[in-house]
Amino acid sequence: MHYKLGLIGYPLGHSLSPWIHETFLRDAGLSGSYEKYEIAPEDSLKAMIQKFIETGIKGFNITVPYKETVIPYLDSIEDKASKMGAVNTVLIHEGKLKGYNTDGAGYVRSLITAFPEVEHDKDKRILLLGAGGAARGIYCALTEAGYRFIDIANRTLQSAENIKQLASECTTTTNLLTLAEAGHKASDYDVLIQTTSVGMEPNEDVSIINLDRLKIGAIASDIVYKPLDTKFLKDAKALGARIHHGHTMLLYQAQLAFEIWTGKRVPANQLALQMKKILEGAS
Repeated sequence: MHYKLGLIGYPLGHSLSPWIHETFLRDAGLSGSYEKYEIAPEDSLKAMIQKFIETGIKGFNITVPYKETVIPYLDSIEDKASKMGAVNTVLIHEGKLKGYNTDGAGYVRSLITAFPEVEHDKDKRILLLGAGGAARGIYCALTEAGYRFIDIANRTLQSAENIKQLASECTTTTNLLTLAEAGHKASDYDVLIQTTSVGMEPNEDVSIINLDRLKIGAIASDIVYKPLDTKFLKDAKALGARIHHGHTMLLYQAQLAFEIWTGKRVPANQLALQMKKILEGAS
């Protein structure tokens, strides 16, 4: 089988997704390709999806601004993606489209790969910084994985409250904090996860909270990967925290998507090191 895969979004710019998935294809011993399909707002998403069906594309990823607007064009959607209200992966099988969301689960896989002890200690106290789409996905994945203490800090508490409601059927305890309160209580947490765009280029000198009270040995994680070492991570490392870089979330959500399309799980550790070098500007 020849796997035709792709990515839709706008703008796409210099995406690492083609490199990641074509490496996966090669390492899995599969024939295939992964192309970018940039769809401007004035273009038709429906027409592009119909073209995918007609040309035999096996599956595709979706990024902004189409993670929500693609849903009406799908034949079915997994419960996790339905709960999140967003799709980032679509499988096409016999002309039918099924939507998935691998973002949150990919993040959790990246975290426990870097810090295996996190997988076995569901009582670790976790703080999510931010309450947007990324936080929503990560919160869902963490609650589904059984973590019992996940607090959310955000500028507006209503957005955080909306995420908290997702755990209504779980045993997870969630408190809501302002960002100022999060800084004061930083020492309470074993894992702090920065889920917003704060610190992204060109605002590299900004951190979402003050980390002066961060406890030594805590895990500081940032989903931003441009720059790779954000101010949040630099501050945390200087205070004795262990660091988790954002590019691994991109890699492991891609690994999960690849499994959906091909049924094969390809090791990603070496690819994570290669990605790090690319993002650091190394050849």
